[in-house]
Amino acid sequence: MPSPPVNATARQWGGVLAMSLGAFALVAAEFMPVSLLTPLARDLHVSEGQAGQAIAVSGAFALVTSLIIAPLAGGVDRKRLLLALTVTMMLSATLAALAPDFTTFMVGRALIGIAIGGFWSMSAATAMRLVPPHQVPRALALVNGGNALAMVVAAPLGSYFGAVVGWRGAFFLLVPVAFAALLWKMATLPRMQATGAPASWNVLGLLRHRVVALGMLATCLFFMGQFALFTYLRPYLETVGGITVSTLSLILLMIGGAGVIGTVLIEPFVRNWLYATLIVLPLLMAALALALALADPALPLTAILLGLWGLFGTSAPVAWWTWLARTLPRDGEAAGGLMVAVVQMAIALGATLGGVLFDGLGYRATFIASAGILMASMWVAVLSRRASHRGAALAT
Repeated sequence: MPSPPVNATARQWGGVLAMSLGAFALVAAEFMPVSLLTPLARDLHVSEGQAGQAIAVSGAFALVTSLIIAPLAGGVDRKRLLLALTVTMMLSATLAALAPDFTTFMVGRALIGIAIGGFWSMSAATAMRLVPPHQVPRALALVNGGNALAMVVAAPLGSYFGAVVGWRGAFFLLVPVAFAALLWKMATLPRMQATGAPASWNVLGLLRHRVVALGMLATCLFFMGQFALFTYLRPYLETVGGITVSTLSLILLMIGGAGVIGTVLIEPFVRNWLYATLIVLPLLMAALALALALADPALPLTAILLGLWGLFGTSAPVAWWTWLARTLPRDGEAAGGLMVAVVQMAIALGATLGGVLFDGLGYRATFIASAGILMASMWVAVLSRRASHRGAALAT
């Protein structure tokens, strides 16, 4: 009779929770400018459009960092690297809060991009080293729970604290949160020396494996379809649905709250039926996109549909990170970097395509295109499952 699997210790789960707090601080910092654009632009003497580039800069640096951090880090202890990235996050928030001009502020935003790209590139590989294999999906769900929670509270908290202590104070409040994550990581994370052969600078070489190429393509299509719609929810709700700002805030809060619930509920599904989950999620979201395009855009039906959108969409990264951990168990860092780059590119492509369609043809064209892209993601996930059945997890 086989012995029961060994479970992670309290300290190991403490390390996972420290990573979750770090994810919360990172995502909150990434999207903080969204709710503070007007006072930020006024104080730094730039237009709101220029101030909005703070998001683009952090995304660009996150993409580049995700592709180069594994080979650049070499044999550096991964605990020290994660701590250094947390310090970088603290420095970013401090620079943003104290910036005397727009250039200094953008340097701070570049630093948060570096921290984001480095952290998410190593998140799956770190979870794989902190807990036993059968508990990796739960660990990834907890780490992504910090991400989902930040998506819920970042904008409203940023707006609130911006009104109370100013936009600089709102940024500076991220420093103690990051510092708490730093201390928690120092206390709970073990030393994690680099394993295996040094990572190649040619991260894209991982795509030579058919199952990896198909999985990354399915991931790209999923996030592209998701953000083609999600990016334009506010103008859709305000101009088409005719809702007030207060109702809009409640709906966005509901979407985020449903996402937090989704990251908790999805863990047994990805553990037991991973590929089925990867196939069903985009199918469900495509159906929701079509329903939003064709149904009467009035409450409460719209609120219900968007709540389900948050439930499925926010939990999906847990499934794709679990797929990554199972498909490339010996190359988690390089694969994680590639995944982050693919997701960042997909978000940019989806937002761009959605904007062109929204301006030119209206919200229905945007939402129908989102549904089509999500259906394509489902079909590519089917092809990836077939490819995976022809061989075991890759040992690159």
